[in-house]
Amino acid sequence: MAGRDNTHVELTPQVLLKAYSCGIFPMAESADDPGLYWIEPEARGILPLGRFHVPRRLARTVRREIFEIRIDCDFDAVIDGCAEAVPGRGKTWINARIRRLYGELFRLGYCHTVEAWSEGRLVGGLYGVRLGAAFFGESMFTRTRDASKVTLVHLVGRLKAGGFRLLDAQFTTDHLKQFGAVDVDRRQYNHLLEQAITADADFYRLPGGATGDEVLQSVSQTS
Repeated sequence: MAGRDNTHVELTPQVLLKAYSCGIFPMAESADDPGLYWIEPEARGILPLGRFHVPRRLARTVRREIFEIRIDCDFDAVIDGCAEAVPGRGKTWINARIRRLYGELFRLGYCHTVEAWSEGRLVGGLYGVRLGAAFFGESMFTRTRDASKVTLVHLVGRLKAGGFRLLDAQFTTDHLKQFGAVDVDRRQYNHLLEQAITADADFYRLPGGATGDEVLQSVSQTS
């Protein structure tokens, strides 16, 4: 289900958080389109935190710590990376309103980034919104092999350490299926969402300088 937002109505971070709490999120048709569509999928993609799968080769990469992982360091650079054109995707859904709204959420502490750096250069990362014990993944990008995958593993380790209950992926893709992503129907999703947003969680429970082994240990812990 999707409904187009009236571009004359000023959206605020508070309205956006309320939408997330109701299972709705915004997307734009393109970077040049000033409007937003409110999306409420019939089938919602989630990454079950208790069944997150780290492929063996990726686990070795995480342990080797070939990237410097930073948390909430450079939101603007991350959203630039998520918006840039890549092979197979000539346009982005991230428009000026998306940039402004999520930038405001970042400054208010509701939006977070996990970033992979190499030799002083941002080479991959992701951003998403936190509400209670729910984390809503918005977008990710990579400029170097495995960079975005490593940030996803670090995100899951952080969420599990902090007591999160829901990792929303919006849509299930072949890329996310390798990590255990599944579709749930709207009714089941809303039940999971209600339980998560009314619970407490700590995004910073895992130290910013956590080693790859510490992150993988957190990922593998059972609830």
